[in-house]
Amino acid sequence: MRRRRSLLALTVSLAALAAACVPPPPPSNPPPSVPPPGAGTGDQNGLIGTCPVFPSDNAWNSDISTAAPHPNSTNFINQILADGGDFLHADFGGDGAYGIPYITVPGTEPDVPINFTDWPDESDPGPYPIPLGAPIEGGSDRHVLAIDRDDCMLYEMYNSWPRADHWDASNGAVWDLESNALRPETWTSADAAGLPIFAGLARYDEVAAGEINHALRVTFSQTFNGYIHPATHEASSSNHPNRPPMGLRLRLSASYDITGFTGQARVILEALKKYGLIVADNGSNWFITGAADSRWDDDDLNQLKTVPGSAFEVVNTGPTTPG
Repeated sequence: MRRRRSLLALTVSLAALAAACVPPPPPSNPPPSVPPPGAGTGDQNGLIGTCPVFPSDNAWNSDISTAAPHPNSTNFINQILADGGDFLHADFGGDGAYGIPYITVPGTEPDVPINFTDWPDESDPGPYPIPLGAPIEGGSDRHVLAIDRDDCMLYEMYNSWPRADHWDASNGAVWDLESNALRPETWTSADAAGLPIFAGLARYDEVAAGEINHALRVTFSQTFNGYIHPATHEASSSNHPNRPPMGLRLRLSASYDITGFTGQARVILEALKKYGLIVADNGSNWFITGAADSRWDDDDLNQLKTVPGSAFEVVNTGPTTPG
């Protein structure tokens, strides 16, 4: 039987979303982390086992190489550069120390209760089939991602803390990997933009196979108070018209010469020309996200640091919904 989770029908105020919170302390004896995925996980050809990572016509999987430029493209790029950070950066690598880890679980994985501490009204209710030993992203975001590879469901949590018999998390989202359904309007997810995180990760097995067939997640330090679908949530109070809204789509210009790039960096740049980047959160400018994996080659990835933000353009994928 396919796992399905009902969505709550409530919203919270912007003031509640902006409220700062102090994360609860970790347990005195947290369970050990499960290693990040490696060879043999079934992560091949864009599939997790036999599950697609969303349908082929999903926004994440759409070829935007010939999409019309956004009429404000030049102003968007110039403002991002003015806000700081001029070059692309792979926010993953370091022998697996950087990036967002994930695990796959079977459909028989036991459900674990989830206590949502900050935004329960915008969270899909638990329990989730995420073991208490699941790997947690380093740093302050503490994302946890798990894919039920039999039932094709994705479970994601933000600010996650394992307890003796449950998870504490600020919020969580459940995604049907065979559906294009979005979050309800104005809802966040485990990512600020209300987007699935896993869909935008550069994954090692894809790169090793020579092709990434989806857009990648990117962060910018200053964003606009609004969003473009498939995003459903904003993460800024700024109404500066040239700052990027959540869900904005960028691509590496067709005229930018990548013939001198090699290895993993070359595969990533080819994907950025065809599928581009989707703005998913506030963070360092031009930081793209990948899965935590010890097999990344930092020397290869460091080539990306020579790609200027000015080599990108914004494409028009729909109207902006004000926050």
